[in-house]
Amino acid sequence: MVGNMGESHRYSAMVGSQEVIIETGKLAEQAGGAVTVRMGDTMLLATATMSAHPREGIDFFPLSVDYEERLYAAGRIPGSFFRREGRPSERAILTARVTDRPLRPLFPKDMRNEVQVILTALSHDQEHHIDMLCIIGASAALTISNIPFGGPVGACRVGLIDGELVVNPTIPEMENSRLDLRMAGTSEAVIMVECGANEVDEETMVRALDLGHQSIQGIIAVQNRMREEVGKPKDEYEAPQVDEALRAEVFSKVEADIKRIVAEITDRKERNAAVDELRERILAEYEAAASEDSPPDYVAIRNFIQDALKAEVRRRILEDGIRPDGRDYVTIRPLAAEVGIVPRVHGSGLFKRGQTQVLSIATLGTPRDVQTLDGLSPEDTKRYLHHYNFPPYSTGETWFLRGPKRREIGHGALAETALLPMIPPEDEFPYTIRVVSEVLSSNGSTSMASVCGSTLALMDAGVPIRRPVGGIAMGLIKEGERYAVLTDIQGMEDHLGDMDFKVAGTESGITALQMDIKIKGISTDIMRQALQQARDARMQILDVMRQEIAEPRAELNRYAPRMTVVKIDPEKIGAVIGPGGKVIRGIQEKTGAKIDIEEDGSVFVAAVDGPAADLAVEMIQGLVEEPEIGRIYTGTVTRVEPYGAFVEFLPGREGMVHISQIADYRVEHITDEVRVGDEIMVMVTNIDPAGKVRLSRQAVLEGWTAEEARSRDRGGSRGGSRGGRGGNRGRSRRGGGGRDRN
Repeated sequence: MVGNMGESHRYSAMVGSQEVIIETGKLAEQAGGAVTVRMGDTMLLATATMSAHPREGIDFFPLSVDYEERLYAAGRIPGSFFRREGRPSERAILTARVTDRPLRPLFPKDMRNEVQVILTALSHDQEHHIDMLCIIGASAALTISNIPFGGPVGACRVGLIDGELVVNPTIPEMENSRLDLRMAGTSEAVIMVECGANEVDEETMVRALDLGHQSIQGIIAVQNRMREEVGKPKDEYEAPQVDEALRAEVFSKVEADIKRIVAEITDRKERNAAVDELRERILAEYEAAASEDSPPDYVAIRNFIQDALKAEVRRRILEDGIRPDGRDYVTIRPLAAEVGIVPRVHGSGLFKRGQTQVLSIATLGTPRDVQTLDGLSPEDTKRYLHHYNFPPYSTGETWFLRGPKRREIGHGALAETALLPMIPPEDEFPYTIRVVSEVLSSNGSTSMASVCGSTLALMDAGVPIRRPVGGIAMGLIKEGERYAVLTDIQGMEDHLGDMDFKVAGTESGITALQMDIKIKGISTDIMRQALQQARDARMQILDVMRQEIAEPRAELNRYAPRMTVVKIDPEKIGAVIGPGGKVIRGIQEKTGAKIDIEEDGSVFVAAVDGPAADLAVEMIQGLVEEPEIGRIYTGTVTRVEPYGAFVEFLPGREGMVHISQIADYRVEHITDEVRVGDEIMVMVTNIDPAGKVRLSRQAVLEGWTAEEARSRDRGGSRGGSRGGRGGNRGRSRRGGGGRDRN
């Protein structure tokens, strides 16, 4: 019996100038919801599935989003030893993060069932981006599934090409774009922003966000139609039961103390200690009053105390205009910047903002140090790297070190994006650059502090960045129509607030932007205000950084490698490398320099020691140099025959000095003048069509010009004047290290 694959339902909408096609019904029928999303020949499968029962003993919503990057999508086999995909690439992690962020705020806050979204790349045409399709696919799968979800959401990319905003530009088009804005939103508001830019002004950014939000309305409407036509009924979920009477009772017990703590204690550590003391006292009271048959609900009591703290902090900000540490809405915490604090490294910068402190270290490497990328993107290498580390001591905690988490990958990528437009191009500064930001203390926006610390480290290393980059994090407290935009949020405001809006840039414009929110969207007016406050703060931060170091150092750090670039004929690359790499290894061993050769004939020579680099360059040039008539070389005698001597005057290149040209007087026996291993100075006098070279030592001794070399050459059988110009017939004139006769 022949079955069928199931009925496929096809939907489409234009997002910008690109058609997005969503299909469902054929693939992954046992998933809660499954769709394929396609743009051009880039296609992915998105599935969403929910567990039947809530996970016990947790107080958060267990959502996981995974992006599976399959290299078969681009017709490639993985380059690993096992020839299969292993741990997710950095780009795959970032794609999963950018998909998770607009989905998470739209689930019921009290839901505890596990929800898993899996996105699998099936095809990639190297022309259409896949990351925004992942958001659309995840939203569509959730929308038609049995999973309670407050979407749908749409997503798109906005570029700035030749001064015009373009929705969903292709990968080739993005090469000429000053803006890479990735955004997602509901029909009412923007909910997620991730952006890299080349000094784009704030008003252009707002226009881009508005255009993007308008452009996603069609794909949102399509998902609503899918829900009506093919969607499953939504499951009921077990919401945790809240004892409202106990909540009211706990609030009444702690209200006065919470108000006092929030109003009087601005230091984070002291305030936390006071809240801990209050919590323990209240728990002890309930424990003392409880019976064995009815023990107190300790978890609920702790949560209610935290809710009371959150409510008072938010009330005080909105009604009194005072933040937990006593600041108003726009004041930045104390700033400090310092460079050159770590010896031996190529560059170091320390940046501090309040209790947030980040140390960044810059290292310069050769082209061989570039990162090779093994993913679906057409980009296959990366020469500027930023890595971010968040150790537990930075918050006074302890946990196992297990390598970078997704959050650390994301924060490092954000800082990398912020600084990338300021990094000099390879043809101006041929170094691989790595910056590592170590978070030493954290109380709000370490990612933006790492932008500042990395700028300091790069300038300290002497990297000629175009302009310094600074960053700041904005927050939001919103209740109904009332809201407050907060400059330089600290940890409590991030935790208890509604938005984390990070903005980095130079004095000329924005270079990176990231927005995460916990509510269902924010308006254009709020974003415009946040961007303006961020600009004002950024100018203050850049002023403090300039007071420490105004511009990149004129010279590289003395421990950094000095790079020299030599251009050679690509056809002569083999001569430099030699059989099995023998020649290039020999140069590196002799000089201590590192040598990298590219296919276009660019040879990069790096050495901390200047003379070592000079010697390596000289040896490379010798390998590829073409002999010139009239030019003098110092060569080594490799073979002696009765009629003349063979001399290696360039690496791997020999010529013959006829016996008549070995001296400026008559020579009877050539071995009276030179032997194998002698170094002598010779002039090129002839190069025949086959490439054979004739040399003359007499020409050097008598000081011939190039024209004389051409006119006086006798085909190598006879020399010029036998007596020499000085009449020193019969007297040896040794030059270039030849042997003296006894």
